Amino acid sequence: MTTHTTSARSAPVASRLGLVLAVCCLGQFMNVLDASVMNVALPSIFEELHFERHDLQWVNSAYTIAVCGFLLLGGRLADLFGQRRVFLFGAGLFTLASAVGGLATSPGTLIAARGFQGLGAAVMAPATLTVLGTTFTDPAGRAKAFGWWSAVSGSAGAVGVLLGGIITESLSWRWVLLINVPLGIALLSLIRWVVPETASNGGRKGLDVPGAVTVTIGLMAGVFGIAQSHQYGWYSWQSAGSLVLSVVLFAFFLRQQTRSDHPLMPLGIFRNRSVSAANLVAFFAIAALFSTFYFLTLVMQQVMGFGPLATGLGYLPLSIGIALGGFGVARIVPRVGPRPVLITGLLTACAGLLWSSAATETSTFLGALLVPTTLLGLGMGAVLNATTNAATSGVPREQAGLASGLLNTIRQMGSAIGLVVLATLSSARADSLLAQGEPLRHALGSGYGLALLGAAAFTFCGALAALAVPRKTA
Repeated sequence: MTTHTTSARSAPVASRLGLVLAVCCLGQFMNVLDASVMNVALPSIFEELHFERHDLQWVNSAYTIAVCGFLLLGGRLADLFGQRRVFLFGAGLFTLASAVGGLATSPGTLIAARGFQGLGAAVMAPATLTVLGTTFTDPAGRAKAFGWWSAVSGSAGAVGVLLGGIITESLSWRWVLLINVPLGIALLSLIRWVVPETASNGGRKGLDVPGAVTVTIGLMAGVFGIAQSHQYGWYSWQSAGSLVLSVVLFAFFLRQQTRSDHPLMPLGIFRNRSVSAANLVAFFAIAALFSTFYFLTLVMQQVMGFGPLATGLGYLPLSIGIALGGFGVARIVPRVGPRPVLITGLLTACAGLLWSSAATETSTFLGALLVPTTLLGLGMGAVLNATTNAATSGVPREQAGLASGLLNTIRQMGSAIGLVVLATLSSARADSLLAQGEPLRHALGSGYGLALLGAAAFTFCGALAALAVPRKTA
């Protein structure tokens, strides 16, 4: 009788946890999807809204800059004002901005909407991790939850390329944004229904306003400077000036954190070796992964001659591999710790990148990309899971949002910096070969191959950083 009663009582709890996990995964899926889904739609947007060519980059840059700039603040808000309240605000802003962007009739309106989308994502992304970290307290259950979250995070980038091609070709680029509206409404309803609220500290702890403003502007200036380097060069006032401003503001921010009574980012969190090392691993891993999304798209379309839809389908092995890798290590991480999983996953991804870098204009998908993209997906799926676990373990409950926001911030910085560095190497290589009279497709293929080799180097650096991750985490 007792066993039966216990089982009957635990079933609703397990069901509730499953719903919380589904809500967090849906929120993260929408966040990551919008970072990649617009790429295929950009040519259509350019023609319909009459963009200037040098302004088109801001459709993506406005989103990236806003996300990166406000992530740390977004994570802290969840700690101070309650995770459900902040999750609702982020999801609501994201949904509203998606509707405005989908109905935009001018470049300025679309760019502004993308910026507010990024702000909503910056609030929502750390909230999803905070909810998981505070709801799933059992180590095995938390690892499983992080496995699903990581699988969704990694595969959403690949799914975005496929979904963007399908929607743009069959409907309109506007539906790339408008599809978020019904999803967002459903998400808002589910958040109110299933996500537990945490106690608000807003009335007892003041928000470090100077620190929040300083780090937000500093992050935005840094990403802005990186984004501008493509168009104006590293030594231009647009790029160099922004990067210098970013360094100055970060120095001021660190000084402010040592003096504030309620710092936005208590520097003591970096005494947690698991948090510090895992964030360094995350930087290199995401620098490799999201740069690969960009360059593999160009390899398939400009070198191998694939169309947009075929390119999207070509990402399926990578997407499936990330999902399987992330979920597959969920039971392993609690037993062996994150370090061996990180090292194995990063070296597996490195092998996949080295293999895919050899693709040329005469290569076939089966021969040059199927196996390496699967290896890349499996390795990165495992890395995303173990990194998330290590970067959010062993921190006090009241700093769960801080740890989540820090991890997401580092990932965004890795994606922005990694892409710029590898794009610069790729362009220099291609330009050199074109100047020597090499055919266009061969020159481009060689440049993109060099970029994929650079991505492999990032994963190897990540494997070295993983050696500092503790064998076991709390």
